[in-house]
Amino acid sequence: MADTAIVDVDGTLVDTNYQHALAWFRAFGRHDVWPPLWRIHRHVGMGGDQLVAAVAGDEVERRHGDALRDAWAEEFDVFLDEVRPLEGASDLLDELGERGFTIVLASSGKPQHVDHFLDLIDGRSRCAAWTTSEDVQATKPAPDLLKVALDKVGGTSGVMVGDSSWDFVSARKAGIPGIGLLTGGFPVADLREAGADDVFDSLPDLVAGLDRTPLRAPR
Repeated sequence: MADTAIVDVDGTLVDTNYQHALAWFRAFGRHDVWPPLWRIHRHVGMGGDQLVAAVAGDEVERRHGDALRDAWAEEFDVFLDEVRPLEGASDLLDELGERGFTIVLASSGKPQHVDHFLDLIDGRSRCAAWTTSEDVQATKPAPDLLKVALDKVGGTSGVMVGDSSWDFVSARKAGIPGIGLLTGGFPVADLREAGADDVFDSLPDLVAGLDRTPLRAPR
């Protein structure tokens, strides 16, 4: 049993995955690169340092990578005021805290975006720490972000809560069990194949079912 709940932010606590996909689509379009939206969506959850090559290839990364990431940030800023917490986000964090878990948010987002999301879920009072893309050189699906998250709170073992395949690829590499949610638009089969041990439809469903997960009680 774990002592730390490592919780993803985008698509897990706040409803952002489709905005991210559209922001990336528009960013690629600035450089006359047009990957289909479905392909972009399937890579949401990767950090921007990984996503460009994964979606459009190494040559696009070499030629336009940094410019694309800057453009994505600009395009996503347009949506920022429309982002809303997912139903049950605060309830999950409160329940995990009441059960005695240390809560750390594992985000590969830009610091300014993470700050905004923390305000939406009152994350500063509910969580012991959080990460951003600036905490690591390689974001998800590399395991580095989860290891940094655990280190930030001095945790000995954690459980990952996330919504994308990349959350669980990184968790598996870090030796951390995972609980999946359908809130990011990834199907059950993809989440399980990536390494999620349990999958829930929504945050309220997860709160109701915590007792049958590794997050039933801390060590």
